[in-house]
Amino acid sequence: MKHAGPAALDRLEPVLAAVRALPGPVERKRGVFYLKSKAFLHFHEDPAGLFADLRDTQGKNFDRIDVTAESGRVQLLALVKARL
Repeated sequence: MKHAGPAALDRLEPVLAAVRALPGPVERKRGVFYLKSKAFLHFHEDPAGLFADLRDTQGKNFDRIDVTAESGRVQLLALVKARL
């Protein structure tokens, strides 16, 4: 699964803007967010859809969330806020 390219990130721009507006995450490269010094959130594209990898609550692994549909994007934003 490859990292999301510019066209995929364009489709996710409302999500990216919402994460940018939160205190804490820093976007070092478009669609790649860090929290403090650790990778926190990034996106992938695949024939199956668009996916977000969000650092888990233990800070060791990533949880993969399907953000192809609006419902997944809403879920992602709720999880991001809960993990800050």
